Amino acid sequence: MDRTRHLRISIALAISTFAFGVIGYIVVEGWSMIDAIYMTAITLSTVGFSEVHSLSTVGRVFTVILVIIGVGFSVYVAGAIVQFMVEGRIRTILGRRRLDRKLNSLRDHYIVCGYGRIGRVLCRNLEGNPIIDLVVVEKNPDLISIMDEDNMLYVAGDATDETNLNKAGIERAKGLVAALGSDAENVFLVLTARQLNPDLFIVARAAEDKSKDKLRAAGANKVESPYEMGAARMAQRILRPAVTSFLDLAFAQKRTDIQMEEIPVRPDSELVDVMLKDSGIRQRFNLIIIAIKKDDDNMLFNPSF
Repeated sequence: MDRTRHLRISIALAISTFAFGVIGYIVVEGWSMIDAIYMTAITLSTVGFSEVHSLSTVGRVFTVILVIIGVGFSVYVAGAIVQFMVEGRIRTILGRRRLDRKLNSLRDHYIVCGYGRIGRVLCRNLEGNPIIDLVVVEKNPDLISIMDEDNMLYVAGDATDETNLNKAGIERAKGLVAALGSDAENVFLVLTARQLNPDLFIVARAAEDKSKDKLRAAGANKVESPYEMGAARMAQRILRPAVTSFLDLAFAQKRTDIQMEEIPVRPDSELVDVMLKDSGIRQRFNLIIIAIKKDDDNMLFNPSF
């Protein structure tokens, strides 16, 4: 039996016992409702006040029974309340310690600051990737309860506070997403994050176009406007519906027959300085190379050599 159900049963027993005493005094002694309530209260609480009226023999027997039942139930209810409070506190402490251990064990993870409309959708898309670990920093209590339901790893607090970013392991993190409610908060967050980890990859949300330069100057690697992206996507659905449908399929996490990925070529790779036609990638892995990105960020599309 879980502790919440245990507490509910205990409260129901306490109410039933009190109602039993009130009805008993009304039936046995013929007292008024207020006299029966008063007598039941002082009997169950064992405060020792004088009786409202003289008790008959049957009334005295009923009072003895009520005391025995009431004291037993009172101890049971008190124990249930103490258990509920103590267990809740212990679970909170143990849960916090488990969370701290998980946070301390993370490496090369991503920190999402803000779990509003943008942050939650972002996390849903990222958590499907098995190689990406996420930590959310959020201060809104309502959103924190939602994160508990979503089983998200999080730090409760202001994302612009260095202490909370350190709890999220920013020094060991690979990237950070600034998705707070205002551009001013995101600018300050980017400044703080860049100071704590100069090598961090930072993506920032910009609500207004004029804030993009400020976010880049603060240290953001990429700045995105959800409103512009959404409008541009809607326009493409009108202009190129088949293309956008294809891209939706290519980026879908659940599809296995088609996936679009980017794969870095490391310095020690066997593909370094090898012509594409001689690499055997297409034959060996059944892959289609859409583009090759050079070190200078130039893109070579539809390479054939």
